Amino acid sequence: MQIDIITVLPDLLQGPFSDSIVKRAIGKELVTINIHNLRDYAPDKHKSVDDYAYGGGAGMVMMVEPIYRCITSLKEKTVYDEVIYMCPDGELLDQPAVNQLSTLNNLIMLCGHYKGIDERIRENLITREISIGSYVISGGELAAAILTDAIVRLLPGVLSDETSALTDSFQDGLLAPPAYTRPAEFMGWKVPDILLSGNDKKISEWRFEESVKRTQTRRPDLLK
Repeated sequence: MQIDIITVLPDLLQGPFSDSIVKRAIGKELVTINIHNLRDYAPDKHKSVDDYAYGGGAGMVMMVEPIYRCITSLKEKTVYDEVIYMCPDGELLDQPAVNQLSTLNNLIMLCGHYKGIDERIRENLITREISIGSYVISGGELAAAILTDAIVRLLPGVLSDETSALTDSFQDGLLAPPAYTRPAEFMGWKVPDILLSGNDKKISEWRFEESVKRTQTRRPDLLK
């Protein structure tokens, strides 16, 4: 998979991709992540990428030309399955969306900033708009990092135990059950006996029941 991320703050994305699972995926050549500085596509010597909004009002708007030039340049070299704009008013990111995106080959992620991007880009170049939640952060970089991490961990060969991702919260519409490890007793706090029984069938049934209980308590909206 190839992921191209367009941003005005390229250094902000170095940290999330230089460690842990994403770093290993890059090292195994299972994913290529390219970070593009939007200012490199600015038409003027000042590297301008934003301007005042027509009609007035507070805040700046990301200009149409640098984004157009960047996306057009990328498309000349690669065929993309989706051009994603990370924004507060996009579709709310969930596990089914991540699962679907992980099956694709090439993605562009455009990180919003300021008061957003010129609407003409959304109307003519963006194929999908995604939000990581009903709140606003300083820019789309951290949102793009979250989406990238969620996708990359699902790629075949990334996780040492590929079945691990299949038992994560939300994969089956439920939250994951409680998890325990050694020691079996600590400070008088005991691991449920069923998990020590060795009865795989009973353990699976217990985990499913606990997943349902936890979902009913913490995220009843998922059961609808």
